[in-house]
Parts: sequence; structure tokens; C-alpha cells
Amino acid sequence: MKIIVDAMGGDNAPMEIVKGAIQAVEEVGAEIILVGNAEAILRCVQELGLQNLPKGLEIANASDVVTMEDDPARAVRDKKDSSMAVMLYKLRDGEADAAVSAGSTGALLSGATLVVKRVRGIRRAALAPILPSRTGGCILIDCGANSECSSEYLQQFAYMGKVLAQSYLGRKDPRIGLLNIGAEDTKGGPLQKETFALLSRDAREGKLNFVGNVEARDVFNGVCDVLVTDGFSGNVMLKAIEGTAIYMGDGLKQVFYKNGLSKLAGALVKGGLKEFKKSMDYTEVGGTVFLGINKPVVKAHGSSNAKAVCSAIRQASKLASADLAGELSALLADGAQAEADRV
Repeated sequence: MKIIVDAMGGDNAPMEIVKGAIQAVEEVGAEIILVGNAEAILRCVQELGLQNLPKGLEIANASDVVTMEDDPARAVRDKKDSSMAVMLYKLRDGEADAAVSAGSTGALLSGATLVVKRVRGIRRAALAPILPSRTGGCILIDCGANSECSSEYLQQFAYMGKVLAQSYLGRKDPRIGLLNIGAEDTKGGPLQKETFALLSRDAREGKLNFVGNVEARDVFNGVCDVLVTDGFSGNVMLKAIEGTAIYMGDGLKQVFYKNGLSKLAGALVKGGLKEFKKSMDYTEVGGTVFLGINKPVVKAHGSSNAKAVCSAIRQASKLASADLAGELSALLADGAQAEADRV
């Protein structure tokens, strides 16, 4: 397995990206191509106490960088020698099995769509992070790639999420939920009502295990394996979760460091708290995949440290092995045939 990584993308590039890639070579076992300024990458390697590149790690030079100030829609097209663009072109040309970048989300999505292309039949690629839940994780799709959606887009998101849940989470018959302001069938605006009707029809025909509308507060209880929504609502939900996790973490620290007795109590529950924190830690997951692209493209958090980069590379390797594009193509072909038969 070969993973190509944008070494210059993100707040902590290139040092944390290089450090994470070296860690991933050892822990994941994948071959890694670091794309970026070769001199800067080699300098990072030397600062880490290594005289030569570790076995399994190579460098592809790129003289430019896509910045957060660049127009996302034009960045890869205008900066063809940027680390992000070179990474995507090499992925397209078969020089790697998956790609990872902590750079601009908009530029990465636009570039992946333009260069690597969408799976045939997919109308919009979508961001699909995995949220923690009592049942081992729930896929949120979309969480920011498409702020304006039609009911047909959300219907496709449901099938895309189904494939990811089967291939990546190992769910045999994933439960699909629709994010809404209430669980009743009549809740929501026109988009939610139209999507509910489409998914309900697909459920009656045995194509989807649609469990109906789902309120955001119920997601962590494991009521569904895939939560379908438009990118605007999904992004608001995801950032609210991130903010709540930070607030609760800081609050718990204050509680347990209040006095000697609370410190003792904290020591007694330290192991359990660490496990809970781990379930909410983005560095453990690594990144979010753009579903619907011909090859896995993983967006790592912009502030990723080495641990997060290593986790993103591990995730990319697993996604490449799952052959999501092939699974999606087969599912869409079956759906097209069923629609033709219906007509």
C-alpha cells in the first residue's frame, strides 16, 4: 500500500507532517510519498535526528503551496506545482493508492473533484467523519462539502454512507438516519420531508435500512450507523460537538484539581477518563474521507500533530483496502438497473 501525503498543508507543516509520516512507516507499514519542498522536508528529517530517509519513505518535490487565502475553486488549477496539486495528480496517475492532506478543505475537495474525479454516477462528493457512539461509531454525511443540497443529493449520501459503514465499520446492514429537529415523520422543512419520502421508498423496496428521522442528541446513543444531512447542518453539528468536548474536558480538569480530595478522586478514575477522552480525540481518528472520489482522499485536521497525521495515514490505508469506489460503482449500477426496471 502506498500513501501520498501533502507535507506542506496544515498549521504545523512540514515538521509534524514529516514526523507523523515517519511514525506511520513504522506503525502502519505503508510506503509513503511526502510531497513538498524537498529541502524543507530533509531539514525536518535531520532535526528529528535521522541522517537519511527511513526505508519506505520517499520525497516528491513541489515548489509551491496552496494557502488558506487562495481561492479554493482555482487553487489546484492555478498552482499546479503546489504540494496539494502534485499529490492529487500523482494519485490520479496511479502512483499511490490514497492521499492525505491537512491543507485547505475547499481546495482539496475542488482539486480532488477536478483531478481525481468523482465515481461515475455520483453527483457530489461528501465529507464523512465518524462520530463516537455507544455502538462503535456513526458516520455523519455530509459535514461541510455541500452547504446547499437537494433531496436527491441526500439520497445518494445515504448510499455512500451505507458503503462506508459496511466496508470500514463492518456493519452488515447499516441503519440510516436522517438528521432532523424531531423523530416524527412530519418534522422538518421541504428538504427533510422530500428526503424522508425518498429514503422511506427505498426502505420499502429493501434497498436501505432506513430508521427514520433522528435528533442530534440521540446520535451518541447509537440509534443509527449513518446520519444523513446537508453539509451546512452537518458542519454546525460537528463543530458544536468539538466545542462541547473541549468545554467538558476543561471543566473536568477544574473539578478534579480543585482540592486534595478531588485530586484523589481524579486519580481513581484516571484510566476511565483517558479512555473516554480517547473516544472524543480527533487525533485518534486522523481525518475525514471525501466519499464519492475515485480514490480515497483523506482531509486531516488543519492543526494536526504527528499523532493525527499518523492516524490519518492509517485511515487512508484502510480505506484504500476497502475499495470504496468499486463498491459505490456496483451499488449505483444496481440502482440504475432497478430504476430502469421500475420504468
